[in-house]
Amino acid sequence: MLSKIFKKTPLRPAAGSTDILLLGAALALIAFGTVMIYSSSSLLALDKFKDGEFYVKKQLLFLIIGMVVMTLASKINYSVWSTLAYPALVTSFILLALLFIPGFGVRAGGATRWLKLGGLTFQVVEVVKIGLVIFLAHYLSLHWKKLENLGAPFYVSLTAAGLLAAMIYLQPDYGSAILIAAIAIIMLFLAGIRIKHLLILGIIFVPVMGGLLFLKGYRVERLTTFLDPWKDPLKSGFQIIQSFISFGSGGATGVGLGGGIQKLFYLPEAHTDFILAIIAEESGLIGVIMVIALYAILIYRGFAIAYRVADFFGYLLAAGLTLVIAFGVVINILGVMGLIPLKGMALPFLSYGGTSLLASMAAVGILLNISSHCRR
Repeated sequence: MLSKIFKKTPLRPAAGSTDILLLGAALALIAFGTVMIYSSSSLLALDKFKDGEFYVKKQLLFLIIGMVVMTLASKINYSVWSTLAYPALVTSFILLALLFIPGFGVRAGGATRWLKLGGLTFQVVEVVKIGLVIFLAHYLSLHWKKLENLGAPFYVSLTAAGLLAAMIYLQPDYGSAILIAAIAIIMLFLAGIRIKHLLILGIIFVPVMGGLLFLKGYRVERLTTFLDPWKDPLKSGFQIIQSFISFGSGGATGVGLGGGIQKLFYLPEAHTDFILAIIAEESGLIGVIMVIALYAILIYRGFAIAYRVADFFGYLLAAGLTLVIAFGVVINILGVMGLIPLKGMALPFLSYGGTSLLASMAAVGILLNISSHCRR
């Protein structure tokens, strides 16, 4: 187990350098995403706001803020986040609670996932994921010795993550609730719980989440649509079928930037959840492979930083933040390709959306700081 290897090789922090591969992959994804947001949203923006650059200008504003956030996070010693672990957890609970108060929560698409504070609107779950990782990294780094025998830290960690997942589930957001639970379970594994205990958790977790799936008809509909989207091609299966058409139309090299047809009001959410489908259509298989390669580099470097850092908190923090990004990438890509039921999750760094972009850039900034403290 990685945690056991780590514990047996304590190392003093050594001056390192910024991980250029991690930074380069993130910036390349952001730059390409900005171009594709403009390509996929210009006609929609022109139709809705009489300004073809509406969405890309908003994204550029968030990008500027994100660059500031990422730079600051890369300069702040990552040990500071350990002192903010409990405030981060409490803030996560408060933000989720505010969603259920009229006037604060913004309902869209049948769920209340957006919080409006003053003139600012943001998606709470993106903040909660980072907050949970910071809390678990701090708490488990202090109490990892008690995990192997399922001591109190095991139950405290599961309770904190379970309560957050339950509040997210009530929005309702079934997929993000599963994601929160999965992040917690994997971080517990990385911190040192035994494999047999991990299997027991899986035996409990899978049936519970499976049972909750069948409580709501629209979730069952998503599952049946995943199994056979052509059963209802004009309603429940429409979105994923249009995504298939995008992938098929692009071929090896694509139809060229700006030449895609599916963004012409055929593919819903073309600039957000389904931006990879537009990339596939306009840049082809080559473009998709390039995107996946950049994500692979970013995720690999994130876990490499976790492995090389000299303290247990840094190890769990780097691994947890990398997990957050990796889950977002895998769930979105598999969803738009029809390999898993659709979740409605943004593709990190590429999709339109300020909250997702800021959270992802903040995570990269923290990872960059951790990398500067890694052994050579």
